[in-house]
Amino acid sequence: MSLIRPILIWSILGVAVLAPLVAAAASPLLAWRSAVYGAAGFAGIVAMALMLVQPLLAGGYLPGITRFQARRMHRWIGSAIVVAVIVHVVGLYVTSPPDVIDALLFASPTPFSNWGVIAMWAIFTVAVMVALRDRIGLRPRTWLMMHTGLVVVIVVGTVVHAVLIQGTMESVTKIALCALLVIATLKVVADLQVWRNRRGKRLEQAGVER
Repeated sequence: MSLIRPILIWSILGVAVLAPLVAAAASPLLAWRSAVYGAAGFAGIVAMALMLVQPLLAGGYLPGITRFQARRMHRWIGSAIVVAVIVHVVGLYVTSPPDVIDALLFASPTPFSNWGVIAMWAIFTVAVMVALRDRIGLRPRTWLMMHTGLVVVIVVGTVVHAVLIQGTMESVTKIALCALLVIATLKVVADLQVWRNRRGKRLEQAGVER
């Protein structure tokens, strides 16, 4: 019984991360798109899939991973998400500069663009906060509240962005990934109770974001 739970957790995570990529690779829409556009789209899917891992690491839900390992993986995966988002945006810019500029200026006629841009800037803000954390000098409780608030913005923006897009992502796997991302985020926020001082200190001691 002790082995069943870890195997089940890792199996579900593996399917949740890989299934959207496999399904998107089989999309007939790719036949009508350039390689750059396809790479940009897959970078966005990769970023979203990696986001699912982050709350699982922060909450200590992945079996076989120590607190120290989770802390390091959390930071590396966060960096990978930033790179994937940059590739996503640059790739889209190469294929259609006016659309990307309109999106960045919140002048796009497509609602999903606005949500994607909001999530993007929140991701970049978190990255800057992490890079400058020692210089900023925020109190641990303030840091955790700001980080958590931005994560919520990222998840909401990403999920709405993905759901509204009718593209290469297959509907069932996309909705499943979105649902799991929301559930995992809500669970870690609820379990760690970041806005409560005592539990917030516990999360700081865990040092996931350090």
